[in-house]
Amino acid sequence: MGRDLFLQKETKEEEIKMKSKKAIDRSGQDRKRERIQENQSPRRDALLNGAFCGKLDEAVPTYLQAPCEKVIGGENNSSIVFGRDRPASRLSGYAGMGDTQAGMIDLVVGRGLNDSPKSIDDNNKPVYVNPDFDNDSARIYISQKTDIDENFGIADGSLGNQKTRSGVGIKADAVRVIGRDGIQLVTRTDLKNSMGMVQDKDIGGIDLIAGNDDSDLQPIVKGGDLIGALNQMVKHINNLNGIVDGLLMAQMEYNEALQSHWHWSPFFGIPTAPSEIVVSVGTTTALKQLERTKKDLWRHKKNLRGFVRNHLEKSGKNYICSRYNNVN
Repeated sequence: MGRDLFLQKETKEEEIKMKSKKAIDRSGQDRKRERIQENQSPRRDALLNGAFCGKLDEAVPTYLQAPCEKVIGGENNSSIVFGRDRPASRLSGYAGMGDTQAGMIDLVVGRGLNDSPKSIDDNNKPVYVNPDFDNDSARIYISQKTDIDENFGIADGSLGNQKTRSGVGIKADAVRVIGRDGIQLVTRTDLKNSMGMVQDKDIGGIDLIAGNDDSDLQPIVKGGDLIGALNQMVKHINNLNGIVDGLLMAQMEYNEALQSHWHWSPFFGIPTAPSEIVVSVGTTTALKQLERTKKDLWRHKKNLRGFVRNHLEKSGKNYICSRYNNVN
């Protein structure tokens, strides 16, 4: 038992290490810079430790700027690149193919391996990086012409892999889109796309794909139509309840007639007495039908009314429709 608890604790600590990183990580800088940091005075070190938004020395890889690009860069691995579409090396994207109308703005923070960026490699040589849509920490990518799904490795979904289109991609560990007065996700507002081509007749919808897995992608249910369908189903079930109730009453009448059924006796034409077994079983059956089945049918109708009030009416506690979000 003690060993199991120890192993559980050790596993948990490893998981925490995997999900976290050092608050201060000065590794990955060139050796000359490291020696300067080690030998500088405490006062100088305090001035360059980044506190109170002061200057901070840290490892930042060197961006391989293309000739067509203009870069506005900060001192701590943040930049805005104005150029043409390239999601990786200079050979990539529509800039790599020399296309026109492929303007791009790339806002990036944390270039390089985001868990531990480096200014130099193990041989103390500068580390150069291209755009890396997998490993750069956070990015907003805007392009006049691009293959946005392929760039970000997004599943096809119902919309398919969009190519040669204007695109905006946002990627980070956590993405939040906040609207004080609400948010609308809208498709197909124009007859033509950015390439001047008339859009297909089919309207491109909105796919919500968790885990980038579109293998079981299904349509979203429309709440109002679902309520209508369920109300209709409840109506049919209520009708079925009435049918069973009518059958029960008819059966009870028949059972009552059977209980008192008699025959003329061959002996002097005297009427026979009703069967004792039929009378006994018939009486028990009548009580069961009245006390159990009839009561169960009444309770069934009551439960149906409760289901409608609780789930299908807007005032219900467990109303099945969202009170805030809508879909067409």
